[in-house]
Amino acid sequence: MKKCLFESFKVTLLSALVMLLASCSMTVDEYEAAMVQSMISESNNIVATGYAVISVQPADNPAQQRILSIRASKLDAYRSLMEQVYGQYLDANTTVGQLVVESDTFRARVQGVIYGAYLVSITPVGDDTYEVTLSLDRQIVNDLRVLYLDQMSTRHGA
Repeated sequence: MKKCLFESFKVTLLSALVMLLASCSMTVDEYEAAMVQSMISESNNIVATGYAVISVQPADNPAQQRILSIRASKLDAYRSLMEQVYGQYLDANTTVGQLVVESDTFRARVQGVIYGAYLVSITPVGDDTYEVTLSLDRQIVNDLRVLYLDQMSTRHGA
């Protein structure tokens, strides 16, 4: 009886250990899918968040600083939406002389049109920051991409 109980306990313990170890492992594909899923809301919309610090806003009145911070964080959220819809243009330049890096520059740029985004939330974060979250319907994203590709093809004479 003791041996049977011990065997049952051992099987249960080994099964729990195998399940624990299997649940801890994550492939690169699963990780990337989780990252993409974090940018997509439950309604399959693209979600973007922007931030701005209140105290650095160029106004003497604290109320004006808060309003400017909300406006800046909203623009930051729009920029994030554009990055998700259109991607980023990256420009990097490295100069090497005598096998030593003399200068290294890196610039990022995003350009596009966003319409149809709606405001999800405006939230104060801590004492000196605002967070704005915007959402964009997946169908509008597809429309924007089609418009962008049409515009690019007419620009390049394709």
